[in-house]
Amino acid sequence: MSENNNEKNVTTPRPLWERQGGGSAYMFQTRMEVRDYECDIQGIVNNANYLHYLEHTRHRFLRSRNVSFAELHEKGVDVVVARMDLQYKVPLRCDDEFISCLNVTKEGIRYVFKQDIFRASDNKLCIRAKVELVGLRDGKLAMTPEYDVLLA
Repeated sequence: MSENNNEKNVTTPRPLWERQGGGSAYMFQTRMEVRDYECDIQGIVNNANYLHYLEHTRHRFLRSRNVSFAELHEKGVDVVVARMDLQYKVPLRCDDEFISCLNVTKEGIRYVFKQDIFRASDNKLCIRAKVELVGLRDGKLAMTPEYDVLLA
């Protein structure tokens, strides 16, 4: 007589920032931690601090692509935020570690960053952002091919 095996095949869910077949679903990701002074009286990260996390992620991404924000600025080439769309989902709290991820595309003159932040302890999506940046050359709206290396 064969034994009836009622055990289910249990697998650990893959973090949302990973693709089904392995690897990353994002061009770039970095791990950070919430610091106590970033939290409000409710004990959650103040909404404005997410903007810092998103910006810091973009700057780390630039460095990973050997693009120096400061050096390009000295040459009169800048990119600036033109528009942001933010969707707050689940709050981060003091000492939470989180994974900040991004993808970037170019739409005409705009660089469009799609950024997500996940709480590391349970992979919950905390914020989803669409950040549009435009290029400036000597303070005037312009194409910035120096930043096109981000798309490779």
